Amino acid sequence: MTTRGETLQLATRGSDLALRQAATVRDSLSSRRLAVELVEVETTGDQIRDELIHRLGKTGAFVRSLDEKVLAGELDAAVHSMKDMPTERPDRLVVAAVPERAAAEDVLVTPDGRSLEELPEGATVGTSSLRRRAQLLAERGDLTVEPLRGNVDTRIAKLLAPSLQRDHQERHEAEQERKGDADEEDHPYDRTVEEWFDDLTEFERRAMERDPDVAYDAIVLAKAGLYRADLTRYVEMSDLDPDRFVPAPGQGALAVTAVDGDLALDIKDRLDDPQTRVETTVERTILEELGGGCVAPIGVHATLEGGVVHTRVRVLSRDGTEEVSVGRDVPAEHHIDAAQDLAAELAERGADDLIAEAKRDSPGADDDASTAREDDEE
Repeated sequence: MTTRGETLQLATRGSDLALRQAATVRDSLSSRRLAVELVEVETTGDQIRDELIHRLGKTGAFVRSLDEKVLAGELDAAVHSMKDMPTERPDRLVVAAVPERAAAEDVLVTPDGRSLEELPEGATVGTSSLRRRAQLLAERGDLTVEPLRGNVDTRIAKLLAPSLQRDHQERHEAEQERKGDADEEDHPYDRTVEEWFDDLTEFERRAMERDPDVAYDAIVLAKAGLYRADLTRYVEMSDLDPDRFVPAPGQGALAVTAVDGDLALDIKDRLDDPQTRVETTVERTILEELGGGCVAPIGVHATLEGGVVHTRVRVLSRDGTEEVSVGRDVPAEHHIDAAQDLAAELAERGADDLIAEAKRDSPGADDDASTAREDDEE
């Protein structure tokens, strides 16, 4: 294990976004005179031991495969997207630090900048998040919400593929017509197909080669993930009101886990952001008390301001037609107790019934531990 003066080995998933997120933690710790080495850990399901699945439960198993390395003493700490983390943790493991949070909101992402209100009737919106699906349908029941899986870059590529392919086809047809047209001044494009293609980025070229099963008019993603993945230049996005599109608990935040002890305290001293710690604690406490896990559409968003934590909770049926919601200011000084009380109030008002119904509609759902895990990396 690392001691002071040595290099801390930080576990991370190997995806591009996970590596970018881990790099921000590494750089923050390095700027505070703690050397850090990132170590990629495979998290593919078929590489996880049956014993681990049995002991930790399927929920959060991919997150916890990193933590297993830490608990075994093979690595010093691990970095996660907080919304992917189960609220229950193995013994001896603590959230050593919660760095300053990025944007928590969801965004509607389109190729052309249309807002949710501007989407045509029956438009196809992509997301595999139960929460996002329910909130979209509650806002606009006419939408067709289709599953959308993959990393953030994969999702953006699936959105862009049809428009890029259409543009390429139209340019190609115009170029063919131009060859037999004496009046070239009427040509709608000022570049050849080859010149247009040469100007595309490597990401856009890969996207154009995709054959998506669904042509999406828009997709919904976490704003933080889109910025961290450096993909904003390829699309247009519009913010979704967090009072209506309440984010997942912990969305936008990272967490560094470590074995309880001196190293965890050292990491906390160097990296922990007290405001983010309070906000995410409120959100995850409510999630844990409600027990909805990843099978029920639950949004929880907290913001600390002065001595109060502005808290918004929205629990919906899967089709978005029913909901129990509340907006409440809770005292920062007693934020954990207040969050527990708020969850109990929601349960009494019918949130428990909506969550139970969602579980019945999800055969085989894993109830091992509550988690805010959704359909995408941050």
